[in-house]
Amino acid sequence: MKIIHSPTDTIPPALAESPGTKSHRAYTQIRADILSCTHLPGMKLNIAALAADLDVSLGAVREALSMLQSEALVVSEPQRGYTVSPVSPKELADITEARIAIEAMCLRTSIERGDLAWESRLVASWHRLSRLSQTEAGKDLHLSETWSHAHADFHAELVGACGNDWLLRMRAMLYEQSERYRRMSVSVPQPNATRDVPAEHKAIFDAVMERDVERAVAALENHLRKTATIVRTSVAL
Repeated sequence: MKIIHSPTDTIPPALAESPGTKSHRAYTQIRADILSCTHLPGMKLNIAALAADLDVSLGAVREALSMLQSEALVVSEPQRGYTVSPVSPKELADITEARIAIEAMCLRTSIERGDLAWESRLVASWHRLSRLSQTEAGKDLHLSETWSHAHADFHAELVGACGNDWLLRMRAMLYEQSERYRRMSVSVPQPNATRDVPAEHKAIFDAVMERDVERAVAALENHLRKTATIVRTSVAL
């Protein structure tokens, strides 16, 4: 069964069809830099500088940026060129509400349709995530990339038995949009934070494994709303 981690897992644009092309390489790297907040929201993207850094042509960068614009990760304005999509309280709220709605639909269907093979994959993803620290050792404000990948895999496996590629594409896009916001909050000290993220993940996992749809959806919504609240306060949106 195919697990959709990102919108490009099922959308077959020319870039995704040719992973060896320079356009695809530029797209992949710029996209990763935006999602990791290496390229910060609102940052101007200089095509010539990107082409030089990535050792690709100007045309390859333009093609990559055009694809990223279709994913709402960059915006293009006349006379200004391309910039990384900005962030705002309204967008965070909109993304959160949309993600709750879409991911809950996917989760309900996944629980109803999930077989033993799906359960096995979910258990494996949960086991891996539960053994990892969210931040790098000795760097409390630096997000662990290993944890981030495991976190994405866990959320993807939760809905892995949904079977509706359109819903899964939308869920993946919303996950990545919310990931930009979450990554910004990790770098901000939170001295009064009492959140237990592993416990939230376990609450979702336990409810799913018990096939308790309503409890699973409620745990998921609680998890996503807590994330949005912390992001909104920590980065002063």
